[in-house]
Amino acid sequence: MNRADLLAALAWQVDLGADEAVQDRPVDRFAESDSPKPATPAPRVDAAAPESGEPAAESGAEIAARADSLEDLQRALAAWDGSDLKKGARNCVFSDGLPGAHLMIVGEAPGANEDREGKPFVGRAGHLLDRMLAAIGLDRNSTEPENSAYIANILPWRPPSNRTPSEREVALFLPFIERHIALARPRLLFAVGNTPTKALLGTKDGIRRMRGRWRRHGPSGLPLLPSFHPAYLLRQPAEKRSSWLDLQALRRALDGETPDVEERLP
Repeated sequence: MNRADLLAALAWQVDLGADEAVQDRPVDRFAESDSPKPATPAPRVDAAAPESGEPAAESGAEIAARADSLEDLQRALAAWDGSDLKKGARNCVFSDGLPGAHLMIVGEAPGANEDREGKPFVGRAGHLLDRMLAAIGLDRNSTEPENSAYIANILPWRPPSNRTPSEREVALFLPFIERHIALARPRLLFAVGNTPTKALLGTKDGIRRMRGRWRRHGPSGLPLLPSFHPAYLLRQPAEKRSSWLDLQALRRALDGETPDVEERLP
């Protein structure tokens, strides 16, 4: 193999989530260290706490609700230790694009590239998303709300090996993305993929059944259009035709056409 072949093979492995070199034997990163542990200090009891001990840690919903700005929400999300995903990720991937843009795009979770750079949709799928947006006159780097897009994910931390988030993980972070939407104040929502569609609409139906049909996002009341995830389109190029129809519907709505929202889920 020549140098170009080797680089292509390496890029393919990184896209699959293999972002570390294989060693002679597996490494159990969750195994306890053999070094002696320091004595565990006695738990501190707050004077205002009930006699039964310290109060329970705040839930994600309580923390998210207290955020009054996107900056507050980002700091709170990065500091929250309610999910073990944080232990295996490099960065809290919060958002990209222009806050206040008319369109907000919600994806699933960061991949290896996003985890390294701390921004959503910067890998191959992100490059395809940028081309999709450009096809309808949008650019995430635009400073004009009508021409830009604001991008976030359901999960801010990368799942190991880019696996699909579990239902529990989605439920843990759902209050944060709901608050994120409320603070970003978009006009329209574009959910790409199974995970954000199911999470934001509270449905068990898959993206094949839901895509291309405007729905109502309950907490915000905003029109939401589900569509295929760009990563799926890279694997199934024939589905780009369906996504193009979705993008055209999105463009018409951004231009002022009232979306034909189906208020009831199937």
